[in-house]
Order: sequence, then C-alpha cells, then structure tokens
Amino acid sequence: MSRIGKRPIAIPNKVTVTIEGQQVTVKGPKGELQRVLPKQVTVEQEGETIQVRRRDESKLARQRHGLSRTLVANMVEGVSKGFERRLAIQGVGYRAQVQGRNLILNVGYSQPVEIVPPEDVQLAVEGNTNVIVSGINKEIVGNTAAKIRAVRPPEVYKGKGIRYAGEIIRRKAGKAGKK
Repeated sequence: MSRIGKRPIAIPNKVTVTIEGQQVTVKGPKGELQRVLPKQVTVEQEGETIQVRRRDESKLARQRHGLSRTLVANMVEGVSKGFERRLAIQGVGYRAQVQGRNLILNVGYSQPVEIVPPEDVQLAVEGNTNVIVSGINKEIVGNTAAKIRAVRPPEVYKGKGIRYAGEIIRRKAGKAGKK
C-alpha cells in the first residue's frame, strides 16, 4: 500500500473541509480551494482528520492514491499557511520591480519583460533582485515561478540569469579553461 496515501491529513483549527462525492472543498483564513479527485479513490472525514482510500487494488487506483492524498494535503496547507517561491536575479544591471500587480523584469533584453500573474498569486520584490511568488495554490505558485525563471534561465558560464533561491548552478569552464 502507498506509504504516502495511507497517512491521515490533520485539519487545522480554522479550516473547514466539505466533501461532496469526488469534489473536495477546503476553506480557511487565506481563501478557498476546490478540486475534483479521480474516481479511483474515496475521501472520508474522520473527526479532525481526512483519510484518502482506494476503491480497489488496480494499478490506476494505486497510482492515484498517493497523488490524491498529497493534493488534498496541499489544499489544506495552502488555505491555512499559503505557499511561496523565492527567485534570485543575478547579473550586472539585472533587476525587477512591481508595477501595480505586474512584474517588470530588466534582464538584458532590449525591452523590459512584463509578467502578468494569475488572479490568486501575489508578486513582491525585495532589494531589486529577489522576487517572491506567493499564493494558496501550490501548483499555480510553482508554475508562475517557473514562467518567471524561463524569461532568463541561469547560464552555466557566468551564472547570470534568474534562479530559484538556493538553486545551485554547475558552472562550466570557458574556452580559456581548456588545456
């Protein structure tokens, strides 16, 4: 049996969970999230915990079991604490700024790049070179951070570009380094 799938999900104090068939709705202090889970799993609320179980032992049900439990756990964590991804910009003259809700990136192109975030994602900039992407939906926060990073991914010779905070880029030696 799935080790992840059989772990119960604890429900924090200010979070309410509504289960209607395969649709799970989670409301909390930061907002509300909904998701329709695959039909191979069932979701049951037992007191202050949620348990995700398989309907049968088919391969598809085993695959979806751990995934469904993780999705519900991320919904509960998102509406109670929220998620954030941090990005670091490196390079001479590279900087970012927030204009309204949009993010303006100056990363070596002839024109600044403007990124419009999804509705439930907030963007913030610390010190012109650190971008913080935050929201309640882990999937959308991660996708938005990946789109920002894709504007100028870090390059391996000088290390310039946009990277995740803490990401390690393996550097290559240039032509002068070969002997």
